[in-house]
Amino acid sequence: MTNSVGSKGARLVLSVILAVITIVTMIPLIWMFLMSFKTNSEIYSTPLSLPTGFSLENYSRALETLNIGRMYVNTAYVALMAVGIALVISFMSSYALSRMAFRNLNLQKALNQYLLLGLMISPFILLFPMYHISVVTSTYNTFWALIMPYIATQLSFNNLLFVNFFKGIPVEVEEAALIDGCNLPQMCWHVIAPMTKPVIFTVVIFNILYVWNEYPLASILIRKPELYTLSMGASMFKGAYSVDNAGIVAASVLIIVPQLIFYGFFQRYIVDGMTAGAVKG
Repeated sequence: MTNSVGSKGARLVLSVILAVITIVTMIPLIWMFLMSFKTNSEIYSTPLSLPTGFSLENYSRALETLNIGRMYVNTAYVALMAVGIALVISFMSSYALSRMAFRNLNLQKALNQYLLLGLMISPFILLFPMYHISVVTSTYNTFWALIMPYIATQLSFNNLLFVNFFKGIPVEVEEAALIDGCNLPQMCWHVIAPMTKPVIFTVVIFNILYVWNEYPLASILIRKPELYTLSMGASMFKGAYSVDNAGIVAASVLIIVPQLIFYGFFQRYIVDGMTAGAVKG
C-alpha cells in the first residue's frame, strides 16, 4: 500500500513538473500570437500587455507584402529535394559503414568519425566558401545553391542515427534474406528499410524543420524574390529607416503554424526514432 501511494505521488509530481515545463514553453508562442494583433505603437509602448483589439490588419498586410503561396511552394520544393537526396545518401553510406566488411577496420572507423565531425562544425562559418562554390558552379541564385549545402549539413546527423540503428539489427535477418534470393538492393529496400522506419521518420522530420527555418544561407545564396523561401519572408518588413514589427510578427505566425501542426502530427515518430537510433548498438 505504501509503495502504491508513493508511486502515485511520484507520478503526480512528475505530471505537475511536465505541465509547468509545457506552460513555460508555450509562453513565447502565446505572446507572439497576441503581439500579431497589436499595432506597432502598442508593441513599442506596451509589449507585455494584451492587444486592445483583435484586428486582422497585420495579417492582411503580411499577405499583401509576401507572396506567401509562392514561398510555401519554394520552401517545400527545396526541403523535399534536399531531405530526399540526403536520406538516400545517408542510408547507403551508413549501411556500408555499419554492415559491410572492410579490409581495413581503421579506414571504416576513420570514415565514420569523419562524418561525425560535421556535427562539430557550424554551417554558418562556411557561408563564404558555400557562396564561392555556388558562384564557381553557376548555381548562385538558383534552388540548387540551397539544396546542395542543405544536403551536406544533414549527412552527419543522419549518419549518427542510421549507423547506431543498423548495428542493432541482427545479422540473421540479412542472412535469411540472402538465402531467400535477395540481392543487396532488394534486401535494403524490402527488408532493412521497413525496419528502419522510426529512424527514417525522425531524420525526415528534423531535417525538414531545419530547412524550413534556415535563414543565413538562404539570405546569401538567393537574391531573386521569386525564389525566396519562407524564412526570408519576415526580412521583407525591414526598410532602410523603419521596421514593421507588427507585420514581422504576423508573418512569423503564418510561417510557424504549419510547422507546429507538422511537428505535433509526427511527434510520436520522433520519440521512437531518437530512442532507436541512440540506444541500439
